[in-house]
Amino acid sequence: MVSAIVGGYVVPVDGEPIDGGTVLIENGKIVAVGTDADVDVPEDAELIDAAGAWVLPGFLDAHVHLGVHEEGEGSSGNDTNEMTDPNGARFRAIDGIDPFEIGFDDALAGGVTSVVVKPGSGNPIGGQTVAVKTWGRTALDLVFAEEVSVKSALGENPKRVYGDKNQTPSTRLGTAAIIREAFTKARNYAAQRDHARAEGKPSDVDLTLETLAKVLDGKLYWDQHTHRADDIVTAIRLAKEFGYRLVVNHGTEGHLIADVLAEHDVPVILGPLFTTRSKVELRNRTLRSAGILARAGVKLAITTDHPVVPINFLVYQAALAVKEGLEPEAALRALTVNPASMLGLQDRVGSLRPGLDADVVIWSGDPLDVMNRALRVFVRGREVYHFDEARGEGVVEDRRYREA
Repeated sequence: MVSAIVGGYVVPVDGEPIDGGTVLIENGKIVAVGTDADVDVPEDAELIDAAGAWVLPGFLDAHVHLGVHEEGEGSSGNDTNEMTDPNGARFRAIDGIDPFEIGFDDALAGGVTSVVVKPGSGNPIGGQTVAVKTWGRTALDLVFAEEVSVKSALGENPKRVYGDKNQTPSTRLGTAAIIREAFTKARNYAAQRDHARAEGKPSDVDLTLETLAKVLDGKLYWDQHTHRADDIVTAIRLAKEFGYRLVVNHGTEGHLIADVLAEHDVPVILGPLFTTRSKVELRNRTLRSAGILARAGVKLAITTDHPVVPINFLVYQAALAVKEGLEPEAALRALTVNPASMLGLQDRVGSLRPGLDADVVIWSGDPLDVMNRALRVFVRGREVYHFDEARGEGVVEDRRYREA
């Protein structure tokens, strides 16, 4: 099926805006982006009028617990942390996602079409993350990158969880030791595995160490939960020691060492930005941090950490960051191309570019103006959300099975 979004103010994000632009879509992919005059639209294409509106790529929130921490469900809907093993590298977020959680509808209303779902921060090593779309009936529909990264945590959370159990780690020393020991074992495991394979001998598979070996091989990113500046530096030291690809998550005090992050080329998924200072390591939280990091040359993304902040408020966080000094162009990049490139997803999502998934949002105006809203949302070229002006509310396409 071919469709064309025509007549809008097209903002590809990784290119110059196009006034009176067209986004041509075929079989769930973007096939052309340009002016209405330059894009050859087939006669049988469905035309979608975006005159007077802004057309942008769907936003990507690169750190959420969407579907694994269901709002209002209590313990029965919370599968964020498997806090029975400090090294949970073998745990997978995909195994806990409920696609029918209401947060997926909220995501669409906020123009968020992709997310990276992560385990929580109760363990030093929490488990594997997964990239999913925000519309689909099952995990089979949602997933577009099953292996993205491994979530790890430094700071207050793991030391509190295991300190309360009177077991390691109960300090920052213990947390770093757990991570260091895990990677040392993984390195030895990979060497023994590869030696056995070279000699044609069988070798047992350890799912935990196999996952960490992928991190060491550069096949998976290392998503490091860390707030305090000294913990961020510990994350950098560990990454240098073992040579893996580090992405700082939260980075609450990152603005205090923005030059260090820039020097080591460490990207930051910043946020959530709407929270109270609920624990000591958040004492220096400020909306100014986004602008400081960006001006220092740090690659920046913004996150809600849903459900800590509702996912439909993602763009509002960016808007307030702009109010406090972040450039508008940098804010849009922090919602699109930056989170995609940080985690190796840039060939699927993050901009309006031929070959990428047709995740497109038509906005009533500039999305950084909080008075504007997402009017129509397309995931893989399929319209799955629209705002009903008459009813004054958003309408999401029903995910439930219905007999013909």
